[in-house]
Amino acid sequence: MKTLYLDCSMGAAGDMLTAALLELLPDQEEFLSQLNALGIPGVTIEKEKMSKCGIGGTHIRVKVHGVEEGDDSRHHHTHHHTHHHSGMHDVEHIVHHLPVTDKIRKDILAVYHLIAEAESHVHGVPVTEIHFHEVGTMDAVADVAAVCLLMDKIAPDRVAASPVHVGSGQVECAHGILPVPAPATAYILREVPTYGGEIRGELCTPTGAALLKYFVMEFGGMPVMRTTAIGYGMGSKDFPAANCVRAMLGETESAGDVIVELNCNVDDMTGEAVGFAMETLFDAGALEVYTVPIGMKKSRPGLLLCVMCRTEDKESMVRLLFQHTTTIGIRENTFKRYTLDRSVEMAETPYGRIRKKISTGYGVTRQKYEYEDLAKAAREHQVSVSQILARL
Repeated sequence: MKTLYLDCSMGAAGDMLTAALLELLPDQEEFLSQLNALGIPGVTIEKEKMSKCGIGGTHIRVKVHGVEEGDDSRHHHTHHHTHHHSGMHDVEHIVHHLPVTDKIRKDILAVYHLIAEAESHVHGVPVTEIHFHEVGTMDAVADVAAVCLLMDKIAPDRVAASPVHVGSGQVECAHGILPVPAPATAYILREVPTYGGEIRGELCTPTGAALLKYFVMEFGGMPVMRTTAIGYGMGSKDFPAANCVRAMLGETESAGDVIVELNCNVDDMTGEAVGFAMETLFDAGALEVYTVPIGMKKSRPGLLLCVMCRTEDKESMVRLLFQHTTTIGIRENTFKRYTLDRSVEMAETPYGRIRKKISTGYGVTRQKYEYEDLAKAAREHQVSVSQILARL
């Protein structure tokens, strides 16, 4: 599985993420040309080599009309005392006119809405009344667009990241001195594992937080992976530790996932009622539902009804089991599940287009044609399923 791991042990900012992901590409200059050709008003983007604590990497400079956003300013805090500002409507207008695919446009807007929602919550005003400083706005749009384009180009199957180091102390912004992490950053990163530490300063910006929140699927330790490329995205400030985001691209095997088994015994339900309960559970998202004949108290024959589901679906499955069966008690077990990665291809055959399911992983590849497609073709051509399979 193609996996991207982001080491955020020194936080994250939009330019640092851009630089780290850019280093994973073999055609960096071509991508920078594409980025500068987007037509973001007044924006020019440059890269430069930079070293932190003896580690070489890339630093990204974003200039708006020749002005670079200050190292200590925050890109997104609401401003009421400047003539040069933009609202969410202006940002949406810019993004809608970028020459990018609909998917990338959707990604950019989704990330920016995370930032706007955080500012709205912090300042207690509707999203429509949030105003961003002109230079910071264009700088952030460039960062967000760059990362969204890079993520689309790299196209990882799995994106993981370390817990996020947010820094400590205070940061100065347009409203005065605020605690670290800044309120907008803290709001965006709720439910994400974060930590402070001895390093004084703001390590994670709202833009960096929103990009992590949107793209990262899981936070934790680095998975077991065969790394093929490593990128270092450098920040401007100097700290005792190397101020960078490290991006590692490689291959991982499926790490497995956790599923829940719910089971109960019933001896007073008709076959039709059991069948209806099973269909209802499947429709609600159960991974598997099955029955096993069992002997119960007083020698009564009965059924063991088992439901396999995702952990987040457990409560709804419990409710459905009580609603659609006669049981008065449900048992729960938790299991780790390992699965092959699955995909579907459309195969051109003498009998028309037939879906082929492909499962890979752990050194195994399996292929199987979709039975419903085989059956349909057999009926249409008046042959047996085995005859079709013999010619595939």
